[in-house]
Amino acid sequence: MTESRLVFGCMTGTSIDALDAAAVRLEGRGLGVRARVVACAAAPLGALAPRLRSLASGEAMTAGEAAGLARDLGVAHADALLGLAGAAGRPDFVAVHGQTVFHSPPLSWQMLNPWPIARSLGCPVVHDLRGADLAAGGQGAPITPLADWVFFRAGETRAVVNLGGFCNVTILPGGAEPGAVLGMDVCACNHVLDAVARTALGRPYDNDGEAALRGSADSAAVRSLRDVLGAQRIGGRSLGTGDEIAGWVSAWKNRLAAEDLAASAALGVGEVIGGAVAEHRAALVLVAGGGARNGALVSALRRAAGAPLRPTDSEGVPVTHREAAQIAVLGALCADGVAITLPKVTGVPAPAPISGAWINTRPTQ
Repeated sequence: MTESRLVFGCMTGTSIDALDAAAVRLEGRGLGVRARVVACAAAPLGALAPRLRSLASGEAMTAGEAAGLARDLGVAHADALLGLAGAAGRPDFVAVHGQTVFHSPPLSWQMLNPWPIARSLGCPVVHDLRGADLAAGGQGAPITPLADWVFFRAGETRAVVNLGGFCNVTILPGGAEPGAVLGMDVCACNHVLDAVARTALGRPYDNDGEAALRGSADSAAVRSLRDVLGAQRIGGRSLGTGDEIAGWVSAWKNRLAAEDLAASAALGVGEVIGGAVAEHRAALVLVAGGGARNGALVSALRRAAGAPLRPTDSEGVPVTHREAAQIAVLGALCADGVAITLPKVTGVPAPAPISGAWINTRPTQ
């Protein structure tokens, strides 16, 4: 009889807008595991968001304030997971990512005090999923490609595109084993779009890309943004924190109408990401993340990628909770003694180390 486990995964992305949690049913162990999302939950970060953004932007914070923020974030996770347990049942264990507030390998900080989660849920918790890769000489990112392989592999070549604060892409060659999977960080994504929304539209984000769809992209502004994002794409480093496009927004915010600035941002971001995807000649592009709801961005990406595009919902993984579901899968692989990072992706020397720090007891293999 195939072993079945219920694992909860949590993620707060670099957009720092919400806490996402997913309950994933896993059948089997190791690389033979099959995963199915059974329930999802989301909670706004509320008053935690400006405190986290302040720390991520490098503003001064005392040790006491940082410790309090880490604990408060852990309590927020515990509350969200208790609600998820009410819908999906008690988990066998929980995997949490934490909030990336600094990322410049070999240094990276995924802030979180996981003890409130372990106490509230009464089960093992695995966290610090990047630390082993960083310590072994890797970039610690992207860490999601192996989970993409578990969820989305097929007989055709597929690209899985996360349109989050930063964009990362997984390339799944048709029928390939995990060692052939490719992954890369591309460029800032929602960081650009949200900065435009805050600066020019006076709101946190452009809902569904409505303003961008009404505007007209300015060719000079788009070229300028492509230069900035193109440098990130070829920089050969993993991306994680910071508003690296503030200069572009400042340079153009008084030269274009708000909707035209939003349209220019969506087009520039979509073209750079689409160009990165097109190089791999994918038969299908699967998109997830908050940007998957932005019609202007998705249209630009589809044209530039030159391939059919579908949301990950079509594969049973909600676009809003793909990363949370991936964290659950990665936690299960850690429990099974499988390395979750790939040398061809993070640059870690082979063999990649086993990741994860465990609270309470590590599940028996």
